[in-house]
Amino acid sequence: MGAQLTLDKMLERAVDLFPDRELVTKLPDGSTHRYTYADAYERINQLAGALDDLGLEEGDRVGVVATNHYRHYELYFGPACSGRSIHMCNMRLPDHHFVHTIDDAEDRVIFVDPGLIEKVEANADDLETVEQYVVLDDEVPETSLEPVTDYESLLEGQSTDYEWPDLDEDAEYGMCHTSGTTGLPKGVAYSHRAMFLHSIMGGHTDANAISERDTVLPVVPMFHANGWGIPYGATLVGAKQVFPSVHTDPETIARLIDEEDVTFSAAVPTIWLEMAEFLDENPEVDISNIDRLTVGGSAPPESLIRKYDEEYDAPIIQGWGMTETSPLGSLSTLRKEVAELPSDEQYEYRAKAGLPVPGMQTRIVDDDGEEVPADGKTMGELLVRSPWVTDGYHNRPEENEQSFTDDVPASDTSGESADSSAGRYLRTGDIATRDEMGYIDIVDRDKDVIKSGGEWISSVQLENELIAHEGVREATVIGVDHERWQERPLAVVVPTADADVDEDDLEAHLLETFPSWWLPDEYRFIEEIPKTSTGKFDKKSLRDEFDIVLEAEDDEPAPHQ
Repeated sequence: MGAQLTLDKMLERAVDLFPDRELVTKLPDGSTHRYTYADAYERINQLAGALDDLGLEEGDRVGVVATNHYRHYELYFGPACSGRSIHMCNMRLPDHHFVHTIDDAEDRVIFVDPGLIEKVEANADDLETVEQYVVLDDEVPETSLEPVTDYESLLEGQSTDYEWPDLDEDAEYGMCHTSGTTGLPKGVAYSHRAMFLHSIMGGHTDANAISERDTVLPVVPMFHANGWGIPYGATLVGAKQVFPSVHTDPETIARLIDEEDVTFSAAVPTIWLEMAEFLDENPEVDISNIDRLTVGGSAPPESLIRKYDEEYDAPIIQGWGMTETSPLGSLSTLRKEVAELPSDEQYEYRAKAGLPVPGMQTRIVDDDGEEVPADGKTMGELLVRSPWVTDGYHNRPEENEQSFTDDVPASDTSGESADSSAGRYLRTGDIATRDEMGYIDIVDRDKDVIKSGGEWISSVQLENELIAHEGVREATVIGVDHERWQERPLAVVVPTADADVDEDDLEAHLLETFPSWWLPDEYRFIEEIPKTSTGKFDKKSLRDEFDIVLEAEDDEPAPHQ
């Protein structure tokens, strides 16, 4: 009964039961690296010994600036299993945010891909705690970083046996930072116990259902929210894993799915939108071996879910989560009752954030802190807690006070008492509804929901319907100031190639679903929508670009009329 839930046990299970199962990497030069769990385990042991020689002590953090590949995978386990912590660094952040995350984590060693050295070099003078740089290759390219060595030299001569220390399951194994869209990125530390339970309950029990029979392709970056926990969950069950490294273009991903018989993959919606275009033009590429594609980061439009079902026989499952939730919180799996409904009604459920995964407790509350009815319509802020939801941000006491709460009413739907000892609830900042069967629908972020004349308009729902138009490749909706109604929607649209689509076409399309007062007041057509460091539409930059005030017309009715 006293066994600790630590990552070394997860790794050792894979090596014991599935030593010959493959880990495959598409290397930057286009070649393929293959080895097994048994091979990886020996190198992870060598890495742990090398960290000893570098003088890293228990609890010290190492930063990793890297794409998805086998050396990054080794770093997912080497520091953690030897009592240190891996800090997954997001190289897509602006320089001052990138520096902040490394200084905030107090990383002592930085492991960096050769192709990402310039990012580190440009900021090295401002990194206050870094003592050593390691290039993730078998040689060191010309660089101003010092002291520096290459990864293979670091491992050379180390024993392939290592005696893992007895670890406390509550000890930190890793840290990620949020994307910093509302200020400086916030550090989220994860414990061994949290990730072990996330891998079992969040990743496998009636959710993503990854098993040893799967071949798993994590397109989602390993530097973003633990790679959604997929490399850990896949290791726990002994699944074959395929890493794309720098090759996240639609052609390479599609061909990897085909050639490696991938059955499960996960990425943000833009990846699957782009891959759909590639597949339309290259029908010889067959991805029908995919059992499920998990989408997160933003909601996929129902039209995309239908397309993958009907044309590629590759079901999309929407997920919701945050850096703070390790990250999986819910998945749009179909309850038995929903699976028996007509297909059109099933698609409505599949386009939602879904059911909370086992172990995740949720509340949706109004501005007064009262739980809203589970009617699928009444909106409120989503609150969550579970064994893998963080209980606070690193070095951010003021934000911890604002972001976590004990003052949550008892739930009418779960029967759970309000004074449960399970910990505080995280205020997610997501505006959501919940229906009578427990399905959560993320209507918007609190900073993105549009409040027009006292009534809420969901930018997410408008976006999904715009993307469903055959002439639209990408679309997003932002709120802009209005002199009478405070805010009104403005649509930013990227047409498909050679599409002849205009504002009238889109208005007619939206009117089939929404009341007229929901419709955007203006449409702006551009060549590409800017993306954040995690691949989401960058609404902040769009709000800055379209910082306008819309004028009221004399005979304009109230928005809700």
